[in-house]
Amino acid sequence: MPATSEINQRATSVSAKAGLADLPRPPTGASGESSSKHALEEISAYIAVRDVLLIDAEEITTRARLDRVTIANEFVETCLRPARSPYEAQCLVETDAIRERKRCAAVKVRIAELRLDIV
Repeated sequence: MPATSEINQRATSVSAKAGLADLPRPPTGASGESSSKHALEEISAYIAVRDVLLIDAEEITTRARLDRVTIANEFVETCLRPARSPYEAQCLVETDAIRERKRCAAVKVRIAELRLDIV
């Protein structure tokens, strides 16, 4: 699937562009049933979308693009909250979730920096 490969390449490059290379990627997730695997893949896809939106906002900074990446980042944060029973298997392993929560915080900082550049 070339589209997935392109998203992964762009998502990986966001670390260098945003100065966040010290946060390793991608999340490994929990092993389990196919529904759990599907949920983990969805969370990873939301993270990749957020990263692509951040790259776009860095390339051409507008209020609309920053609003999009802000919404995407908030959605990813929501996905990273600990799940209640019986959905624990449908969330990232806590070590991965912690790392991604840190990444969300770093993205917030980057968004704030970009907002300062808007005239």
